[in-house]
Amino acid sequence: MNVEIVYETHAITTDNEAGISTGWLPGRLSEQGRREALELGERRRDEDIAVVFTSDLHRSVQTARLAFPDGHPEIRQDIRLRECDYGTLNGSPSHLVDAQRVHCIDTPFPEGQSYRQVLTATVAFLHDLIRDWDGRRVLVIAHTANKWALDCLLTGASLTELLTAPFDWRPEGWLYTLPTDWDADRTEPSLSLT
Repeated sequence: MNVEIVYETHAITTDNEAGISTGWLPGRLSEQGRREALELGERRRDEDIAVVFTSDLHRSVQTARLAFPDGHPEIRQDIRLRECDYGTLNGSPSHLVDAQRVHCIDTPFPEGQSYRQVLTATVAFLHDLIRDWDGRRVLVIAHTANKWALDCLLTGASLTELLTAPFDWRPEGWLYTLPTDWDADRTEPSLSLT
């Protein structure tokens, strides 16, 4: 069988509107973001979603709680779904972070982490999904780095190309299939996670 992953980024934040890359800072939804979170709940309410996984950063948790205020489906926070830690650039103008992205695939942001570390955390998360949620549909609410990690790990997309292209946000989210026999080592020849 497979795990079906419905992926949504957190709703728009005040930092997004101001051109700020929040990174590991909490962030908070703007008024537009609060409306988007409610719309997410309406859009996904009648789908057969077993559980909602969200980053533990405030903006993702806030999105999930507004979308599903009654706690159905269950909302679980997971630190492995955090945005990339931009280190000293957390909370900086987005153009400064964007200029560093491709240089931080294997080399961490100053006092932060690399995108390869985000991939490693995502691999562990996906293995847990296979173990615990096989045959089910799960909703994941997280960040752009996590979306790129799923694209790289589940579709074979190039991490370099993902980091240099404009982010293709979709209000309807994305759908991924995680096969039970998935193996990160077979995804991309250049993706050595050991």
